[in-house]
Amino acid sequence: MHNHSLEDDASSRRIGLVFFLNLSFTIIEFIGGILTNSTAIMADAVHDLGDSLSIGSAWVLNRLGRRSANSEFTYGYRRLSLFGAFLNSVVLIAGSLWVLSEALPRLADPVMPMAEGMLALAILGVTVNGFAAYRLSKGNTLNEKVLNWHLLEDVLGWLSVLVVSITLMFVDWPILDPLLSVGFTLFILFNVVRNLWATGKLFLQAVPDRALHDKIRKTLLDVDSVSGVHHQHLWSLDGEHHVLTAHIVVDRNFNADEYGRIKSATAEALEQYGLAHTTIEVECSEELCRDGTPEQDNRQTNHTAGDHDGT
Repeated sequence: MHNHSLEDDASSRRIGLVFFLNLSFTIIEFIGGILTNSTAIMADAVHDLGDSLSIGSAWVLNRLGRRSANSEFTYGYRRLSLFGAFLNSVVLIAGSLWVLSEALPRLADPVMPMAEGMLALAILGVTVNGFAAYRLSKGNTLNEKVLNWHLLEDVLGWLSVLVVSITLMFVDWPILDPLLSVGFTLFILFNVVRNLWATGKLFLQAVPDRALHDKIRKTLLDVDSVSGVHHQHLWSLDGEHHVLTAHIVVDRNFNADEYGRIKSATAEALEQYGLAHTTIEVECSEELCRDGTPEQDNRQTNHTAGDHDGT
């Protein structure tokens, strides 16, 4: 327990350091983009702003996640990450639309940016983001691994700016700057809209993974003495920690010992999925389901499984 607490503290410190580092550099980027008259720098600044928001959210949620569930937030505070993801997406979409409004007119009338300033910022960008990625690579948490990929994307983005800035120092091709900024921005918008759609579905408690939902149903049916599964619901707290509820039907009457065996067998079968919370109700085959008739629920589940198998 003590070692786990130390690792949590170390993870929080790493994420906190990277957040302040990334946010400080994002401010420098916006100022540098204005001074160098480069829309490519501004586009990457918006990208880094999104990463700063993601890292900041992860840092705060890393600390809040240690708080225990209570009578008001019975599942804990993990679901706050979905709200953070929604806010990040709105900020990034607004910023991206602003960059496009600046970059698209320059495609028709390109303006030569200050290539030397772009080069200096690109070198600084590769250095800062490379160092931040190195720091997070020392962590083992899922948060750190995901954020590390974002930072590696930033390194590649700044390498692109570096190449363009060096090119502009030797050839008079000012259109490269708005082309690069439009490319950056469209890439950001594509990923943000995709993530926003995924976040919205989780808010509406959609199944986080249809294949997983069907696999869990099959696993429950494979448990000895289980003849049916209905009212199976799989939803996610934050996209990583899933919650399962289901009713399983036992094909014969059972006593207390048999009931305990079925519960143990079911728990063991579900252990492989690493679910955050599970609620399983055991019913006899002759018993009426207290949540209503399971026939429609079964037909819907089977139809979903059939759709999935056919895709």
